[in-house]
Amino acid sequence: MTWWELFWGFFVANVLGYGGGPSSIPLMQEEIVNHYGWLTNEQFSDVLAVGNALPGPIATKIAAFVGYQEAGWIGFVIATLATVAPSAVALILLLRILNHYRQSSVVKGMTLLVQPVIAIMMAVLTWEMAGVSVGSIGIWQSLGIAAVALWAMTKGWIHPALVIVAAFAYGGLVLSHTV
Repeated sequence: MTWWELFWGFFVANVLGYGGGPSSIPLMQEEIVNHYGWLTNEQFSDVLAVGNALPGPIATKIAAFVGYQEAGWIGFVIATLATVAPSAVALILLLRILNHYRQSSVVKGMTLLVQPVIAIMMAVLTWEMAGVSVGSIGIWQSLGIAAVALWAMTKGWIHPALVIVAAFAYGGLVLSHTV
């Protein structure tokens, strides 16, 4: 593995990931798992879960972890820069352009057309991660955790970060002894 591959894998995922971290995660998964084989789907699922539990942008946390695992501190820096640079440059340029043309029907149409693509990418990622979960802890545990999490966030008004921490605790205290 070269430093260039590390840079390019994260750069491509984040250049094409319009919409921020959530939209770039499926692209990062494609590069990290399928293209370069740096992690398995199960490992990526674990990194995604831990990254979601920590504060800050998810894409940079995934990049930092994989970069460090593959090439130490220099890999950490390369992967993080490759993740942050496209967003920083695009943000500066696009905000200037969009601000100038914000009333244009073309700009409004582009924004509306990108939303379903991001939704489909997130659905595919969810489906793949659900498969990993079912494969490792079983269908009933997976459905139970999902149902409790859904109830907690919608009916119990519990913050998603607390739900994630509770799921970590359940996994560490209960599932680690049963699976």
